[in-house]
Amino acid sequence: MGNRRNLFVYTPASYARGDARYPVIYMQDGQNLFDAATSFAGDWGLKTALAWASRRGLEAIVVGIPNMGAARIDEYAPFRDPKVGGGAGERYLDYLINTVKPLVDQRFRTVPDRAHTGIGGSSLGGLISLYAYFRYPSVFGFAAALSPSLWFANAAILDVVEQAPRAAGRVYLDVGLQEGDTHVMEAVDLDPAAVQVLAEDAGTMHPAIRPFGEAAQRCGKHKHTRSAVT
Repeated sequence: MGNRRNLFVYTPASYARGDARYPVIYMQDGQNLFDAATSFAGDWGLKTALAWASRRGLEAIVVGIPNMGAARIDEYAPFRDPKVGGGAGERYLDYLINTVKPLVDQRFRTVPDRAHTGIGGSSLGGLISLYAYFRYPSVFGFAAALSPSLWFANAAILDVVEQAPRAAGRVYLDVGLQEGDTHVMEAVDLDPAAVQVLAEDAGTMHPAIRPFGEAAQRCGKHKHTRSAVT
């Protein structure tokens, strides 16, 4: 990518107490996940959420990949938008899949197969995560896209989903109604295409629209204040 960045790696408390291997979730905007001092608009409270999940037997390693500031749009956009740019998403995913993932699998006790490898992010980070899931089904078995920028490049992600190879998996996607009718309808349009792709191989999509919520970048701790189309 022509740059250098530090990775943020979270390991569950049990990691230090044994030799178990763990699923891995690769998350965009890594500087926003754990520390309010480095975050754009308050951290996500991810450590608290992960501790809650751990107490219920759900544990994972989380790798936060920081964005590069001015290069964020370019790296997180797999398509070129004539108004705002982008288009280096494939290069970014090549870096994630062929540089970051092998490094993490080498240095940490991971379960490296696709069923135990996920990707997630919000806004443009949600767009590139959704794209990665459908574009590279041999790598990623689940994804989380929080308020993804589905509008980008005239909603080009819809064609990607429709043309994606059939592979079993899990997708969480949410959109807040306060993001605007257009954004919500793009999520609704995405849902049937994703359902068709996932359902053929025992994947699951459970639509649920709740009348509250706002965009990820406008709400630092946003995970409980959104509509869900999942």
